[in-house]
Amino acid sequence: MTASILVLVCDDQMLVRTGLVTIVDAQPDLAVVGECGDGQAAVDLAERLRPDVVLMDVRMPVLDGIEATRKLAGAGVADPVKVLVLTTFNLDEYVYEALRAGASGFLLKDAPPVHLLQGIRTVATGAALLDPEVTRALVGRYAARIRPADGTPPDNPLTPRELEVLRLIADGRSNGEIAAALVISPETVKTFVSRILTKLGLRDRVQAVVYAYRHGLVT
Repeated sequence: MTASILVLVCDDQMLVRTGLVTIVDAQPDLAVVGECGDGQAAVDLAERLRPDVVLMDVRMPVLDGIEATRKLAGAGVADPVKVLVLTTFNLDEYVYEALRAGASGFLLKDAPPVHLLQGIRTVATGAALLDPEVTRALVGRYAARIRPADGTPPDNPLTPRELEVLRLIADGRSNGEIAAALVISPETVKTFVSRILTKLGLRDRVQAVVYAYRHGLVT
């Protein structure tokens, strides 16, 4: 069986990197196409190998994971690569900056292997990966930094129902949880999410969360 998802592993700790490579390569639908220990090498390899997902450590030499992510998936990148950030702490001060830089999500390094593999597959499909509990704690800690200084909300193109869905997304709710809260079907939630992203010019749910808090649409 040919692997359908190609992964680049970037971590400056060889032991951690070797473990990640071993876990990923053991899956029939995943394959490691490269590995490296610094951010600049991550950028160079990703641009050359074009993996489906880059597993990116935040703290790396030469170029840190945030800058590497910005170069691969940030605003203005013509052909962005999906980046899944790995961090040691669930409230790492760099996680928010990594998400702003264009990461598709983040995972804790001590997450069970099954969560890592699920995360890779999730990000590869184009979906965002945000753990609800971690997201609430992270955004709560950095809410002041995310919101504009004057607190002035932008012109809002969303309908009241779409705004309601956006607020639930920003609270870290899954589509199923949103459907239950609003008593609508999961398919309807997907439609609302798609409309919200399109109207606001956002790439995924990660950017929707940042947008909602940055513009004071949720508290």
